[in-house]
Amino acid sequence: MFGVQQHNAPGHVLCCMCGMGISPNPAGMCVDCIRSQVDITEGIQKQCTVMYCKECQRYLQPPKHWIRADLESKELLTFCIKRIKGLNKVKLVDAGFIWTEPHSKRLKTKLTIQKEVLNGAILQQTFVTEFVVEWHMCDACSRAAANSDQWTACVQVRQKVEHKRTFLYLEQLILKHGMEANTIGIKSQPDGLDFYYGSRSHGLKMVDFLQNVAPVRARDDKQLISHDANNNSYNYQYTFMIEIVPICKEDIVCLPRKVSLSMGGVGPIMLTTRVGSSLQFTDPHTMRQLWVDASQYYRNPYRSVGTARMFIEYMVLDIEPVQGLPQNGKYLLADVQVARMSDFGVNDNIMCARTHLGHHLQAGDTALGFDLASLQIVDPELEKYRRGIQLPDVLLVKKSYQEKRRRKRAKGINRTWKLQRMNVTEDEAGAGHKSGAREADKAAMDEELFMQELEEDDEVRAQVQIFRDHLAPAGGAGAVGGGGGGGGGGDGNNHRGGNATYSRDGRDRDRDRDRDRGKDRDRERERERE
Repeated sequence: MFGVQQHNAPGHVLCCMCGMGISPNPAGMCVDCIRSQVDITEGIQKQCTVMYCKECQRYLQPPKHWIRADLESKELLTFCIKRIKGLNKVKLVDAGFIWTEPHSKRLKTKLTIQKEVLNGAILQQTFVTEFVVEWHMCDACSRAAANSDQWTACVQVRQKVEHKRTFLYLEQLILKHGMEANTIGIKSQPDGLDFYYGSRSHGLKMVDFLQNVAPVRARDDKQLISHDANNNSYNYQYTFMIEIVPICKEDIVCLPRKVSLSMGGVGPIMLTTRVGSSLQFTDPHTMRQLWVDASQYYRNPYRSVGTARMFIEYMVLDIEPVQGLPQNGKYLLADVQVARMSDFGVNDNIMCARTHLGHHLQAGDTALGFDLASLQIVDPELEKYRRGIQLPDVLLVKKSYQEKRRRKRAKGINRTWKLQRMNVTEDEAGAGHKSGAREADKAAMDEELFMQELEEDDEVRAQVQIFRDHLAPAGGAGAVGGGGGGGGGGDGNNHRGGNATYSRDGRDRDRDRDRDRGKDRDRERERERE
């Protein structure tokens, strides 16, 4: 009987250390005795020191890389685990933070590890590692605190035009991609911006970014600052000169005859319809388009013969698409009859022209364009075409929303969105100039025109980040999007390229409207049943 019971009962052995009955294992000891004999945390660092720059809130990852991480975040936990020596000999099972006072300058992590000990037995143990946070300024912050002008690389961006709308657009692209993060300072110049960096590699990164988003040409130079003959080390200051092509969107250019012949006889008067890493020119009368990059432009340079400051507002009297011609993207060729807004009530002058805005204009709309009949184009290249071409009287550029803006301003509807701006220092040489007030008004006008372009152009708006303005009046219903408008910019349903807050609010409104409609339908059904 006893033999049968022993045969059915599970086998037990005695621990060789304490004599307690345990299930058989390769070590022949209980868990407590194994822990007393073997410490798998031996050789693992229990206390570490990390460097923290309180100015830029970054941690030093040796040897010279600084990373940004929030308290108790996954990034900071990964950074702390990598700093512990000896973890490569064990298996990490779990890791987490133990709460400490934010001002205690201590970080504690609770780690659970496993390791094979004593004839294949696997032991699991939990221990705490403490990190002492020491404040240490990074090179960039120490250089900025000691002398803000002590820079290593300077990127000078220039464009020889009358306005700064190009730099307003570049500013939004720089902020969107975080290219301003490594700058020591940004200084405004009369015809551009200067970016100062503490490292040459940061300056080269900025140069590469600008070459990918704008048609530019770059050149660089370096100047010897100091030289140590003992260790044969040199200290240089590097300067990168970035020149942006002096042609902006909505400008008209006169192509040189040599360039026109190389492009198949297109032109000579071309409208700039898009500006990126290359320039897109469109012939409004034939719908032919061509792309010109910076290297092609600077081989045969030319300038704008008409800018947005020369726009004249026209009223569209009649428009008829040209039959037999295919559509080119968002453009459609059409014949149009227009009259200057300033001529209403004065004369009955009606001008006929051909435009690429067949999809955008209707009878009764207003459009902005160039009056080529009265515009004095002083360009030697145009004289070479005088015998073979005849310029049109009107060249329409885009649809105008001025009247819609006037109505919105009259109703008190203002913008409910804003743009993020960089911390730019004004040039000291021009700060105290007598024309400072005039320059401020000019800058405000350029900013307003850029805001209007964002409201009208979906392609440009898709490239920038737009944020809700919480200081805007509650009565303003102007969300960015839709073709129109000045204060408001449309009906608030189109938010491409904007902050996610706009689209989220739009979905919430649609959800609430659908819920209300569902409740109304339920009430109607209940009434029918009654």
